Amino acid sequence: MELTDRQKQILRAIVDIYVSTAEPVGSKAIAALPDVCYSSATIRNEMADLTQMGLLEQPHTSAGRIPSPAGYRLYIDELMQDYRLSLDETKSLNEALELKSQEFDKMMSQVGKLVSKMTDLPAYTVATRRNEAVTKHFDLIMAGPGSIILVLMLSDDQVRNKLIKLPVAVTEADLKLLAAVLNASMTDLTAEQINAELLEKITRTAGAASALVPLVIDFTLECLRQQHGDVHLTGQMRLLGQPEYKDAAEKAQEVFETLDEDMISNLPAVLPKDGPVQFLVGPENVAKELKDTSVVMMRFDIGEGMQGTIGVVGPTRMDYAKITAKLGYFAENLGKMFQKGGAATQPALTDGTDASNK
Repeated sequence: MELTDRQKQILRAIVDIYVSTAEPVGSKAIAALPDVCYSSATIRNEMADLTQMGLLEQPHTSAGRIPSPAGYRLYIDELMQDYRLSLDETKSLNEALELKSQEFDKMMSQVGKLVSKMTDLPAYTVATRRNEAVTKHFDLIMAGPGSIILVLMLSDDQVRNKLIKLPVAVTEADLKLLAAVLNASMTDLTAEQINAELLEKITRTAGAASALVPLVIDFTLECLRQQHGDVHLTGQMRLLGQPEYKDAAEKAQEVFETLDEDMISNLPAVLPKDGPVQFLVGPENVAKELKDTSVVMMRFDIGEGMQGTIGVVGPTRMDYAKITAKLGYFAENLGKMFQKGGAATQPALTDGTDASNK
């Protein structure tokens, strides 16, 4: 949708004010801003139009408006301005980044705790392989009466195996045929390339062992999708400090019950592909219980074919620009730290006033 410059200015103002106050924003509050030169009546008309467009919502009977998920998304994509870290913020982040070399897994956990503390929001960290694995070879071995062993080799030299109880009687010849079909049809494929059409094709040509095909596909997808290491999630209770949850115990409980390591590992952007930072706003999240929360994720290089991801989870009303700046600072310095195998470097502040999140 194409907004006028005036509508963009008003939408940006509403988001900024709502982030600061957690209260619906009225036309008078916008008209009082020093860079706004429109009357309250004009602003009210534009707010009504923005509401019709689905970019604003009117809670209850209040005259004020709050941003909708679509409004936040447009703000992030087009209207959000860079946040520049102050000297005090930079100093605090530098102090937090003074980590000593330790076991990798423990370090990732500690990073999550630091990010949660510095953003006052739940945070997570996860290490992922930079290049997506693909299937390379299948073997099916008779293990005894009523069971077989499925052996799967992936492109990163991983070998996975699974004992499968046979749903039907099959012979060695049947297994050889199925293995040949799998190796002809399912090698050099990513998880996204294995679809229902391929499943149907393999099933048609698998002969007496066709009943095994769904089991093989499920195991293959499971192996291909296990591209991340342990997920470290911390600081969930910090959500209770947000106005949205202080007097909404049921709402908070739904989020707490949903926000866990399994949910984080299923985020569609655990491996960000479109630049180093990604946002999931409101309903874009993987669980309906998180429809009023947003996720900001930032990646950094670890080395040896791995990359790390740090992210925070908070209300849709979070200060996206400030969170992005802080995560960017962490990501840049963590990348340097892992590449050097030591403590993060302390960037020099040359202007004497603040540091940007470059």
